[in-house]
Amino acid sequence: MSYGIYIGKNHTADGIAYLAGYGDEPSSHWLDVVERRSHPEGATIKVGVTPQADLPGIMSEIPQARETARHIRVNYSYYKGTPAPLTNGGLNEHGVAVRDIWSPSRPELVAMTPRDQTGPNYSDLARIVLERARSAAEGVRIMAEIMARYGHSTYGGNSHIIADSTEAWVVIQFAGGQGLWAAERLGDDSIRASRPGYIEDIPIGQPDSPDFLYSPNLVDFAVSQGWFDPAAGEAFNVNRIYGDGQGRWDGVRWIEDEMKARARRPGKITIEDVIWAVRTERLTGDTAGYGQVVPLLDTAYAELRTVWHTQIGAVAAPFVPVFMGVSEVPAEFRLHRYLTEGEAERFLDDHFSDEKVSIVPQGIEATRSATYVFKRLLNLVFQHSEQFLPEVTAFWEACESRLLAATADVLRTARLLLDAGEPALAARWLTYFTSTELVKALDSAEQLAAALDIRTRALHGIGCSTKPAAPEQVW
Repeated sequence: MSYGIYIGKNHTADGIAYLAGYGDEPSSHWLDVVERRSHPEGATIKVGVTPQADLPGIMSEIPQARETARHIRVNYSYYKGTPAPLTNGGLNEHGVAVRDIWSPSRPELVAMTPRDQTGPNYSDLARIVLERARSAAEGVRIMAEIMARYGHSTYGGNSHIIADSTEAWVVIQFAGGQGLWAAERLGDDSIRASRPGYIEDIPIGQPDSPDFLYSPNLVDFAVSQGWFDPAAGEAFNVNRIYGDGQGRWDGVRWIEDEMKARARRPGKITIEDVIWAVRTERLTGDTAGYGQVVPLLDTAYAELRTVWHTQIGAVAAPFVPVFMGVSEVPAEFRLHRYLTEGEAERFLDDHFSDEKVSIVPQGIEATRSATYVFKRLLNLVFQHSEQFLPEVTAFWEACESRLLAATADVLRTARLLLDAGEPALAARWLTYFTSTELVKALDSAEQLAAALDIRTRALHGIGCSTKPAAPEQVW
Protein backbone atom coordinates (compact mmCIF):
# COMPACT_ATOMS: atom_id res chain seq x y z
CA MET A 1 0.00 0.00 0.00
CA SER A 2 2.61 2.56 1.11
CA TYR A 3 2.28 6.19 2.20
CA GLY A 4 3.77 9.44 0.98
CA ILE A 5 3.45 13.08 1.98
CA TYR A 6 4.76 16.21 0.27
CA ILE A 7 5.12 19.57 2.03
CA GLY A 8 5.72 22.64 -0.14
CA LYS A 9 8.46 25.01 0.99
CA ASN A 10 6.14 27.94 1.74
CA HIS A 11 4.79 25.90 4.65
CA THR A 12 8.11 25.03 6.30
CA ALA A 13 10.17 26.80 8.91
CA ASP A 14 13.43 26.33 6.98
CA GLY A 15 12.00 27.16 3.53
CA ILE A 16 12.76 23.65 2.26
CA ALA A 17 10.20 21.31 0.67
CA TYR A 18 9.94 17.75 2.02
CA LEU A 19 8.95 14.37 0.67
CA ALA A 20 8.43 11.64 3.23
CA GLY A 21 6.74 8.29 3.73
CA TYR A 22 7.21 4.55 3.86
CA GLY A 23 6.52 1.31 2.01
CA ASP A 24 4.08 -1.38 3.18
CA GLU A 25 5.73 -4.73 2.55
CA PRO A 26 6.34 -7.70 4.89
CA SER A 27 9.58 -8.98 3.39
CA SER A 28 13.15 -8.07 4.29
CA HIS A 29 14.29 -4.47 3.79
CA TRP A 30 17.80 -3.10 3.45
CA LEU A 31 19.49 0.25 2.89
CA ASP A 32 21.39 0.67 -0.38
CA VAL A 33 23.62 3.43 -1.74
CA VAL A 34 23.97 2.80 -5.48
CA GLU A 35 26.95 4.29 -7.32
CA ARG A 36 26.74 6.31 -10.51
CA ARG A 37 27.39 3.90 -13.36
CA SER A 38 28.21 3.95 -17.06
CA HIS A 39 26.62 1.29 -19.26
CA PRO A 40 27.71 0.07 -22.71
CA GLU A 41 25.70 0.90 -25.78
CA GLY A 42 22.95 -1.65 -26.22
CA ALA A 43 22.73 -2.54 -22.52
CA THR A 44 19.25 -3.54 -21.34
CA ILE A 45 17.37 -4.07 -18.08
CA LYS A 46 14.73 -6.67 -17.27
CA VAL A 47 11.34 -5.25 -16.31
CA GLY A 48 7.80 -6.40 -15.63
CA VAL A 49 6.05 -9.17 -13.74
CA THR A 50 5.95 -12.94 -14.03
CA PRO A 51 3.02 -15.35 -14.59
CA GLN A 52 2.91 -15.77 -10.79
CA ALA A 53 1.65 -12.20 -10.25
CA ASP A 54 -1.99 -11.61 -9.27
CA LEU A 55 -2.28 -9.85 -12.63
CA PRO A 56 0.17 -12.01 -14.59
CA GLY A 57 2.56 -10.83 -17.24
CA ILE A 58 5.72 -11.56 -19.16
CA MET A 59 9.15 -10.23 -18.27
CA SER A 60 10.82 -8.19 -21.01
CA GLU A 61 13.92 -6.11 -21.63
CA ILE A 62 14.15 -2.38 -22.34
CA PRO A 63 17.21 -0.23 -23.07
CA GLN A 64 19.32 0.96 -20.15
CA ALA A 65 20.51 4.57 -20.02
CA ARG A 66 24.16 5.11 -20.91
CA GLU A 67 24.74 6.60 -17.45
CA THR A 68 22.70 6.11 -14.28
CA ALA A 69 22.76 8.44 -11.29
CA ARG A 70 24.03 7.76 -7.80
CA HIS A 71 21.12 7.29 -5.45
CA ILE A 72 19.99 6.13 -2.02
CA ARG A 73 17.09 3.70 -1.80
CA VAL A 74 15.56 1.03 0.41
CA ASN A 75 15.22 -2.37 -1.25
CA TYR A 76 12.96 -5.24 -0.31
CA SER A 77 12.72 -8.82 -1.47
CA TYR A 78 9.11 -9.76 -2.20
CA TYR A 79 5.93 -8.77 -3.91
CA LYS A 80 4.02 -11.54 -5.66
CA GLY A 81 5.33 -12.10 -9.17
CA THR A 82 7.64 -9.07 -9.06
CA PRO A 83 11.34 -9.98 -9.13
CA ALA A 84 13.63 -8.61 -6.40
CA PRO A 85 15.25 -6.33 -5.53
CA LEU A 86 12.25 -4.04 -5.34
CA THR A 87 12.11 -0.41 -4.29
CA ASN A 88 9.47 2.19 -3.49
CA GLY A 89 11.86 5.03 -4.23
CA GLY A 90 14.51 7.19 -2.59
CA LEU A 91 16.71 10.15 -3.57
CA ASN A 92 19.25 10.64 -6.36
CA GLU A 93 22.33 12.83 -6.72
CA HIS A 94 20.37 15.38 -8.79
CA GLY A 95 17.97 16.01 -5.92
CA VAL A 96 15.05 14.05 -7.37
CA ALA A 97 13.12 12.06 -4.77
CA VAL A 98 10.51 9.39 -5.50
CA ARG A 99 7.82 7.67 -3.44
CA ASP A 100 5.72 4.82 -4.81
CA ILE A 101 2.17 4.51 -3.43
CA TRP A 102 -0.65 2.14 -4.30
CA SER A 103 -3.67 3.65 -6.09
CA PRO A 104 -6.48 1.22 -7.00
CA SER A 105 -8.05 1.49 -10.45
CA ARG A 106 -11.76 0.88 -11.00
CA PRO A 107 -12.70 -2.83 -11.22
CA GLU A 108 -13.46 -2.71 -14.96
CA LEU A 109 -9.88 -1.61 -15.68
CA VAL A 110 -8.45 -4.35 -13.51
CA ALA A 111 -10.62 -6.91 -15.34
CA MET A 112 -9.48 -5.78 -18.79
CA THR A 113 -5.76 -5.93 -17.95
CA PRO A 114 -4.11 -8.31 -20.48
CA ARG A 115 -2.91 -11.60 -19.00
CA ASP A 116 0.31 -11.23 -21.00
CA GLN A 117 1.03 -7.64 -20.03
CA THR A 118 4.58 -6.37 -20.50
CA GLY A 119 6.55 -3.29 -19.51
CA PRO A 120 7.97 -1.83 -16.29
CA ASN A 121 6.22 -2.49 -12.99
CA TYR A 122 5.80 0.04 -10.18
CA SER A 123 9.27 -0.67 -8.75
CA ASP A 124 10.93 -0.53 -12.17
CA LEU A 125 9.46 2.93 -12.76
CA ALA A 126 10.62 4.23 -9.37
CA ARG A 127 14.13 2.87 -9.93
CA ILE A 128 14.31 4.22 -13.50
CA VAL A 129 13.39 7.71 -12.30
CA LEU A 130 16.07 7.54 -9.59
CA GLU A 131 18.60 6.41 -12.18
CA ARG A 132 17.76 8.90 -14.93
CA ALA A 133 15.79 12.00 -13.83
CA ARG A 134 17.43 15.37 -13.20
CA SER A 135 14.18 17.06 -12.19
CA ALA A 136 10.70 16.05 -11.07
CA ALA A 137 9.18 17.14 -14.38
CA GLU A 138 11.74 15.07 -16.27
CA GLY A 139 10.81 12.09 -14.10
CA VAL A 140 7.19 12.42 -15.27
CA ARG A 141 8.29 12.63 -18.91
CA ILE A 142 10.54 9.57 -18.52
CA MET A 143 7.69 7.54 -17.04
CA ALA A 144 5.29 8.65 -19.79
CA GLU A 145 7.71 7.90 -22.62
CA ILE A 146 8.66 4.48 -21.28
CA MET A 147 5.05 3.43 -20.72
CA ALA A 148 4.06 4.66 -24.20
CA ARG A 149 6.89 2.72 -25.83
CA TYR A 150 7.14 -0.43 -23.73
CA GLY A 151 3.87 -0.71 -21.82
CA HIS A 152 3.22 -0.98 -18.09
CA SER A 153 2.81 -4.04 -15.87
CA THR A 154 0.20 -3.30 -13.23
CA TYR A 155 -1.02 -5.06 -10.10
CA GLY A 156 -4.29 -3.12 -10.20
CA GLY A 157 -3.31 0.56 -10.23
CA ASN A 158 -0.44 2.55 -8.78
CA SER A 159 0.98 6.03 -8.25
CA HIS A 160 4.24 7.86 -7.55
CA ILE A 161 5.17 11.21 -6.06
CA ILE A 162 8.23 12.64 -7.81
CA ALA A 163 9.76 15.73 -6.22
CA ASP A 164 12.70 18.12 -6.43
CA SER A 165 13.51 21.38 -4.65
CA THR A 166 11.00 23.42 -6.68
CA GLU A 167 8.00 21.19 -7.31
CA ALA A 168 6.48 17.72 -7.09
CA TRP A 169 4.18 15.66 -9.28
CA VAL A 170 1.62 13.00 -8.36
CA VAL A 171 1.62 10.46 -11.21
CA ILE A 172 -1.05 7.76 -11.40
CA GLN A 173 -0.74 4.72 -13.66
CA PHE A 174 -4.07 2.98 -14.26
CA ALA A 175 -4.69 -0.72 -14.82
CA GLY A 176 -6.29 -2.00 -18.01
CA GLY A 177 -3.44 -2.13 -20.50
CA GLN A 178 -4.65 1.05 -22.24
CA GLY A 179 -1.65 3.25 -21.43
CA LEU A 180 -3.75 5.50 -19.22
CA TRP A 181 -1.99 7.85 -16.81
CA ALA A 182 -2.45 11.28 -15.24
CA ALA A 183 -0.18 13.67 -13.35
CA GLU A 184 -0.84 16.69 -11.13
CA ARG A 185 1.75 19.30 -10.19
CA LEU A 186 2.28 20.23 -6.54
CA GLY A 187 4.00 23.51 -5.73
CA ASP A 188 5.32 25.69 -2.93
CA ASP A 189 1.89 26.04 -1.31
CA SER A 190 0.94 22.34 -1.51
CA ILE A 191 0.42 19.83 1.28
CA ARG A 192 -0.44 16.45 -0.17
CA ALA A 193 -0.65 12.96 1.26
CA SER A 194 -1.11 9.76 -0.73
CA ARG A 195 -2.51 6.54 0.74
CA PRO A 196 -3.79 5.73 -1.76
CA GLY A 197 -2.53 8.18 -4.38
CA TYR A 198 -5.29 10.33 -5.85
CA ILE A 199 -5.99 13.07 -8.38
CA GLU A 200 -9.40 14.70 -8.49
CA ASP A 201 -10.52 17.34 -11.04
CA ILE A 202 -8.46 17.90 -14.19
CA PRO A 203 -9.30 21.00 -16.31
CA ILE A 204 -9.60 19.14 -19.62
CA GLY A 205 -10.78 22.37 -21.26
CA GLN A 206 -7.31 23.82 -20.60
CA PRO A 207 -4.95 21.34 -22.31
CA ASP A 208 -1.99 23.69 -21.81
CA SER A 209 -2.41 23.92 -18.03
CA PRO A 210 1.04 23.83 -16.40
CA ASP A 211 -0.35 21.88 -13.45
CA PHE A 212 -1.67 18.77 -15.21
CA LEU A 213 -0.35 16.23 -17.69
CA TYR A 214 -2.08 13.08 -18.91
CA SER A 215 -2.05 10.40 -21.58
CA PRO A 216 -3.54 11.44 -24.96
CA ASN A 217 -6.39 8.94 -24.57
CA LEU A 218 -7.39 9.78 -20.99
CA VAL A 219 -10.61 11.63 -21.87
CA ASP A 220 -11.60 9.76 -25.05
CA PHE A 221 -11.30 6.34 -23.43
CA ALA A 222 -13.53 7.40 -20.53
CA VAL A 223 -16.12 8.67 -23.01
CA SER A 224 -15.97 5.44 -25.03
CA GLN A 225 -16.65 3.37 -21.90
CA GLY A 226 -19.56 5.55 -20.80
CA TRP A 227 -17.72 6.68 -17.68
CA PHE A 228 -17.71 10.38 -18.65
CA ASP A 229 -20.18 12.47 -20.63
CA PRO A 230 -18.75 15.80 -21.83
CA ALA A 231 -22.27 17.10 -22.45
CA ALA A 232 -23.26 16.63 -18.80
CA GLY A 233 -21.20 19.61 -17.72
CA GLU A 234 -19.47 17.71 -14.92
CA ALA A 235 -15.80 18.11 -14.01
CA PHE A 236 -13.41 15.40 -15.17
CA ASN A 237 -12.73 13.87 -11.77
CA VAL A 238 -9.93 11.36 -12.27
CA ASN A 239 -10.53 9.48 -9.03
CA ARG A 240 -14.24 9.08 -9.72
CA ILE A 241 -13.77 8.07 -13.35
CA TYR A 242 -10.70 5.86 -13.20
CA GLY A 243 -9.95 5.25 -9.50
CA ASP A 244 -11.78 3.85 -6.51
CA GLY A 245 -14.19 6.81 -6.39
CA GLN A 246 -13.53 7.43 -2.71
CA GLY A 247 -11.47 10.61 -3.08
CA ARG A 248 -9.41 11.40 0.00
CA TRP A 249 -9.46 8.46 2.39
CA ASP A 250 -9.93 9.17 6.11
CA GLY A 251 -6.23 8.82 6.87
CA VAL A 252 -5.27 11.17 4.04
CA ARG A 253 -7.86 13.71 5.11
CA TRP A 254 -6.69 13.54 8.73
CA ILE A 255 -2.96 13.96 8.07
CA GLU A 256 -3.42 16.65 5.41
CA ASP A 257 -5.67 18.66 7.73
CA GLU A 258 -3.27 18.18 10.65
CA MET A 259 -0.28 19.39 8.63
CA LYS A 260 -2.23 22.36 7.28
CA ALA A 261 -3.05 23.34 10.86
CA ARG A 262 0.64 23.13 11.79
CA ALA A 263 1.54 25.22 8.74
CA ARG A 264 -0.67 28.03 10.07
CA ARG A 265 1.38 28.33 13.28
CA PRO A 266 3.90 31.20 13.48
CA GLY A 267 6.75 28.69 13.30
CA LYS A 268 5.19 26.76 10.39
CA ILE A 269 6.15 23.11 9.77
CA THR A 270 9.50 21.89 11.08
CA ILE A 271 11.40 18.74 10.17
CA GLU A 272 10.26 17.38 13.54
CA ASP A 273 6.66 17.79 12.31
CA VAL A 274 7.46 15.89 9.11
CA ILE A 275 9.06 13.12 11.18
CA TRP A 276 5.92 13.02 13.34
CA ALA A 277 3.77 12.69 10.20
CA VAL A 278 5.64 9.49 9.30
CA ARG A 279 5.93 8.17 12.86
CA THR A 280 2.45 8.74 14.29
CA GLU A 281 0.91 5.47 15.42
CA ARG A 282 -2.38 6.54 13.83
CA LEU A 283 -0.76 5.91 10.43
CA THR A 284 2.27 3.72 11.06
CA GLY A 285 2.50 0.18 12.38
CA ASP A 286 4.11 -3.16 11.63
CA THR A 287 3.18 -2.99 7.93
CA ALA A 288 5.56 -0.07 7.40
CA GLY A 289 8.80 -1.63 6.22
CA TYR A 290 10.92 1.49 6.84
CA GLY A 291 10.65 5.28 7.02
CA GLN A 292 12.09 8.12 4.93
CA VAL A 293 12.13 11.90 5.29
CA VAL A 294 13.86 13.77 2.46
CA PRO A 295 14.64 17.50 2.76
CA LEU A 296 14.63 18.64 -0.87
CA LEU A 297 17.76 20.75 -0.67
CA ASP A 298 18.87 23.15 -3.39
CA THR A 299 22.62 22.60 -3.08
CA ALA A 300 25.65 22.80 -5.36
CA TYR A 301 27.09 19.64 -3.81
CA ALA A 302 25.23 16.39 -4.45
CA GLU A 303 27.20 14.81 -1.59
CA LEU A 304 25.21 16.88 0.93
CA ARG A 305 21.78 15.62 -0.09
CA THR A 306 20.26 13.65 2.75
CA VAL A 307 17.74 10.90 3.42
CA TRP A 308 16.61 10.58 7.04
CA HIS A 309 16.12 6.83 7.35
CA THR A 310 14.50 4.34 9.73
CA GLN A 311 15.15 0.63 9.17
CA ILE A 312 11.55 -0.35 10.05
CA GLY A 313 8.42 1.72 10.59
CA ALA A 314 9.35 4.93 12.40
CA VAL A 315 6.83 4.25 15.18
CA ALA A 316 9.57 2.20 16.91
CA ALA A 317 12.78 3.41 15.27
CA PRO A 318 14.77 6.66 15.02
CA PHE A 319 15.48 8.71 11.92
CA VAL A 320 19.21 8.87 11.14
CA PRO A 321 20.73 10.99 8.32
CA VAL A 322 22.23 9.11 5.38
CA PHE A 323 24.17 11.45 3.10
CA MET A 324 24.53 11.05 -0.65
CA GLY A 325 28.28 11.37 -0.17
CA VAL A 326 28.72 8.25 1.99
CA SER A 327 30.88 5.48 0.55
CA GLU A 328 29.09 2.63 2.33
CA VAL A 329 26.49 1.77 4.96
CA PRO A 330 27.10 -0.48 7.98
CA ALA A 331 26.84 -4.23 7.40
CA GLU A 332 24.02 -4.42 9.95
CA PHE A 333 21.76 -2.34 7.67
CA ARG A 334 22.41 -4.36 4.50
CA LEU A 335 20.58 -7.44 3.22
CA HIS A 336 20.22 -10.20 5.82
CA ARG A 337 18.36 -13.51 5.67
CA TYR A 338 15.62 -12.36 8.06
CA LEU A 339 12.33 -12.29 6.07
CA THR A 340 14.18 -12.49 2.74
CA GLU A 341 12.22 -14.38 0.09
CA GLY A 342 13.64 -17.84 -0.64
CA GLU A 343 16.08 -17.95 2.25
CA ALA A 344 14.06 -20.58 4.15
CA GLU A 345 15.27 -23.21 1.66
CA ARG A 346 18.90 -22.08 1.43
CA PHE A 347 22.03 -22.69 3.52
CA LEU A 348 25.24 -20.89 4.31
CA ASP A 349 26.96 -24.06 3.19
CA ASP A 350 28.24 -25.02 -0.26
CA HIS A 351 27.77 -28.79 0.01
CA PHE A 352 24.60 -28.42 -2.02
CA SER A 353 23.81 -26.95 -5.44
CA ASP A 354 24.37 -23.25 -6.05
CA GLU A 355 20.60 -22.71 -5.90
CA LYS A 356 20.67 -23.86 -2.28
CA VAL A 357 23.36 -21.39 -1.16
CA SER A 358 22.18 -18.19 0.51
CA ILE A 359 22.36 -14.97 -1.48
CA VAL A 360 23.56 -13.22 1.70
CA PRO A 361 27.34 -13.19 2.27
CA GLN A 362 28.29 -15.12 5.39
CA GLY A 363 30.18 -12.15 6.81
CA ILE A 364 27.09 -9.94 6.57
CA GLU A 365 24.90 -12.63 8.13
CA ALA A 366 27.40 -12.85 11.00
CA THR A 367 26.42 -9.29 11.98
CA ARG A 368 23.21 -8.22 13.68
CA SER A 369 20.22 -7.66 11.43
CA ALA A 370 19.10 -4.11 12.13
CA THR A 371 15.65 -4.96 10.79
CA TYR A 372 15.28 -7.87 13.20
CA VAL A 373 16.47 -5.85 16.21
CA PHE A 374 14.10 -2.96 15.53
CA LYS A 375 11.22 -5.33 14.76
CA ARG A 376 11.74 -7.01 18.13
CA LEU A 377 11.52 -3.62 19.80
CA LEU A 378 8.33 -2.80 17.87
CA ASN A 379 6.68 -6.04 18.97
CA LEU A 380 7.59 -5.42 22.61
CA VAL A 381 6.23 -1.88 22.41
CA PHE A 382 2.98 -2.80 20.68
CA GLN A 383 1.96 -5.49 23.16
CA HIS A 384 1.51 -2.73 25.77
CA SER A 385 1.63 0.42 23.65
CA GLU A 386 -0.33 2.57 26.09
CA GLN A 387 2.53 2.11 28.58
CA PHE A 388 5.65 1.69 26.45
CA LEU A 389 5.04 3.71 23.28
CA PRO A 390 5.20 7.18 24.92
CA GLU A 391 8.50 6.24 26.58
CA VAL A 392 10.12 4.92 23.41
CA THR A 393 8.82 7.82 21.31
CA ALA A 394 10.24 10.37 23.77
CA PHE A 395 13.60 8.60 23.70
CA TRP A 396 13.83 8.56 19.89
CA GLU A 397 12.71 12.19 19.68
CA ALA A 398 15.51 13.16 22.08
CA CYS A 399 18.01 11.24 19.94
CA GLU A 400 16.73 12.97 16.79
CA SER A 401 16.94 16.39 18.43
CA ARG A 402 20.62 15.78 19.15
CA LEU A 403 21.16 14.47 15.62
CA LEU A 404 19.47 17.44 13.99
CA ALA A 405 21.80 19.83 15.79
CA ALA A 406 24.86 17.74 15.01
CA THR A 407 23.91 17.27 11.36
CA ALA A 408 23.99 21.03 10.72
CA ASP A 409 27.65 21.08 11.82
CA VAL A 410 28.46 17.90 9.88
CA LEU A 411 27.08 19.40 6.67
CA ARG A 412 28.95 22.66 7.26
CA THR A 413 32.22 20.77 7.78
CA ALA A 414 31.65 18.67 4.66
CA ARG A 415 30.88 21.80 2.64
CA LEU A 416 34.14 23.40 3.76
CA LEU A 417 36.04 20.28 2.68
CA LEU A 418 34.30 20.27 -0.70
CA ASP A 419 35.01 23.99 -1.15
CA ALA A 420 38.66 23.20 -0.43
CA GLY A 421 38.74 20.55 -3.17
CA GLU A 422 38.84 17.58 -0.76
CA PRO A 423 35.92 15.35 -1.84
CA ALA A 424 37.58 12.17 -0.54
CA LEU A 425 37.93 13.67 2.94
CA ALA A 426 34.34 14.89 2.81
CA ALA A 427 33.19 11.37 1.89
CA ARG A 428 35.17 9.85 4.77
CA TRP A 429 33.68 12.36 7.20
CA LEU A 430 30.10 11.84 6.01
CA THR A 431 30.50 8.06 6.01
CA TYR A 432 31.96 8.09 9.51
CA PHE A 433 29.10 10.16 10.89
CA THR A 434 26.30 8.20 9.21
CA SER A 435 27.80 4.81 10.08
CA THR A 436 28.46 5.80 13.69
CA GLU A 437 24.94 7.12 14.21
CA LEU A 438 23.24 4.17 12.51
CA VAL A 439 25.10 1.71 14.72
CA LYS A 440 24.50 3.87 17.80
CA ALA A 441 20.76 3.79 17.04
CA LEU A 442 20.93 0.02 16.65
CA ASP A 443 22.74 -0.35 19.98
CA SER A 444 20.10 1.79 21.65
CA ALA A 445 17.29 -0.28 20.15
CA GLU A 446 18.90 -3.48 21.39
CA GLN A 447 19.22 -2.07 24.91
CA LEU A 448 15.66 -0.73 24.87
CA ALA A 449 14.37 -4.12 23.75
CA ALA A 450 16.28 -5.88 26.53
CA ALA A 451 14.81 -3.50 29.11
CA LEU A 452 11.27 -3.84 27.77
CA ASP A 453 11.64 -7.63 27.70
CA ILE A 454 12.44 -7.66 31.43
CA ARG A 455 9.60 -5.26 32.26
CA THR A 456 7.11 -7.15 30.09
CA ARG A 457 7.90 -10.46 31.77
CA ALA A 458 7.66 -8.93 35.24
CA LEU A 459 4.57 -6.78 34.73
CA HIS A 460 2.51 -8.65 32.16
CA GLY A 461 4.09 -11.96 31.23
CA ILE A 462 4.77 -13.09 27.67
CA GLY A 463 1.59 -12.83 25.64
CA CYS A 464 0.53 -15.79 23.48
CA SER A 465 -2.55 -14.34 21.80
CA THR A 466 -2.73 -15.03 18.07
CA LYS A 467 -4.28 -11.59 17.56
CA PRO A 468 -1.49 -8.98 17.32
CA ALA A 469 -1.82 -5.93 19.54
CA ALA A 470 -1.28 -2.44 18.13
CA PRO A 471 -2.56 1.13 18.52
CA GLU A 472 -5.70 1.96 16.54
CA GLN A 473 -5.03 3.38 13.09
CA VAL A 474 -7.15 5.80 11.09
CA TRP A 475 -6.70 4.18 7.67
